[in-house]
Amino acid sequence: MLNEKQLITACQKGIKSAQYELVKRYSGMLMSVCRRYVKDESTAKDILQESLIRIFKNIDGYKSIGSFEGWIRKITVRCALGHLDKKHVRRESSVADINSDETTMPLALDNLGVEDIIKLVQDLPPGFRSVFNLNVIEGYNHREISEMLGITESASRSQLTRARQLLQRKYIEINAKYKSA
Repeated sequence: MLNEKQLITACQKGIKSAQYELVKRYSGMLMSVCRRYVKDESTAKDILQESLIRIFKNIDGYKSIGSFEGWIRKITVRCALGHLDKKHVRRESSVADINSDETTMPLALDNLGVEDIIKLVQDLPPGFRSVFNLNVIEGYNHREISEMLGITESASRSQLTRARQLLQRKYIEINAKYKSA
């Protein structure tokens, strides 16, 4: 088995077996990135395939600065965002059914499993989900998010706050159901 540097070099040379190994090694992680941005499995698979195509198309441009995993993750995030309708992000910045004056308390997710948490995030409106994923999961700041999504930094902050509020409400609803059962 090739180490990461050997694998990258072999892929840059177009060696098919190395490309296959790269797909095997990283597709699980990349698929989980895709699933955070879209609800259905088939769309996530399409995004993964598009991401892998872009990775192989641009692998010559990878210069071993920073982590390779971070580089391919960034490509995958950008592919996922490309599949989302950016109008969702802009439209959701004006959602009026959420009181933005509420204080957002941290979610106590200790009682939920990983699949439950993923489901809660996937049920967010697409714009909220994108901003939440980009900030909380991927670690982008609001300036970077605003550039990626074509929104203002304040819209990014607002959508993150609203996403957290929605997640908190859903969590409280789930807790209430379990307590009453």
